[in-house]
Amino acid sequence: MLFRRTVLAGFAALALAPLTVSAAELPDLGGKSVVVVTENAYPPLQFVDPKSGKAIGWEYDAMNEIAKRLNFKVEYQNTSWDAMIQAVSDGQYNIGMTGITIKDDRKQKVDFSDPYMRSQQFMLVRGDEKRFTDAKSFAAFNAGLIGAQPGTSPFYTVVYEILDGNEQNPRIKLFETFGATVQALKTGDVDLVLTDSVAAKGYVDSSNGGLKVVGEALGTEDFGFIFPKGSDLVGPVNAAIADLKADGTFDALNKKWFLDYKMGE
Repeated sequence: MLFRRTVLAGFAALALAPLTVSAAELPDLGGKSVVVVTENAYPPLQFVDPKSGKAIGWEYDAMNEIAKRLNFKVEYQNTSWDAMIQAVSDGQYNIGMTGITIKDDRKQKVDFSDPYMRSQQFMLVRGDEKRFTDAKSFAAFNAGLIGAQPGTSPFYTVVYEILDGNEQNPRIKLFETFGATVQALKTGDVDLVLTDSVAAKGYVDSSNGGLKVVGEALGTEDFGFIFPKGSDLVGPVNAAIADLKADGTFDALNKKWFLDYKMGE
């Protein structure tokens, strides 16, 4: 229950932001085509449903509703996380979405939307883990290995807030996708994966006790969609985000994906 309240508290914080845009004021983009890229490796934000094989999730539902209200056609494409920001910056895609934390250094390459979700980072471990219980005890557990994707917020939190500030620390095992880090955790190749609360909840709920969260939250992150610098889509998408917050659509999506949906069921 504590974990669930933490997730919902983050949603509530964004819901309290000032909202002034009504549906009648939303721009009409005239049915233009917009290419949206994602990774499909971040449940429940976006992932491939193991039963149907279809790409689904919170971000898909949100983006489809944004497209409907702004009158544009969405074409979804996929790329890896490590290529996404640069690819959007280069104009290969119009919008990127994969739970991307709004950070000042990233703003040098891409424009961000207003935040659509707030999350916190937690320590994801195997369900039978007893050798450490928080960041301090993990740091002291010299044999402990952690899986991470290079260039992500969890990677830098591990380096500078849990370990010794050395980005080449041999205790950090690098993986191309977030899903690969979780698989390595399940098989015992690493002992810890640091991720935000939304992804952690999805994996814990679908693990049948194989995974759990330990320790306290290690930080707060705001998620935003990304665009090439100077994109004329930023303003309309921000207006739609405000509209979706105002009419309760985001609240409904939070309930659907973070409370009602169960991975693998």
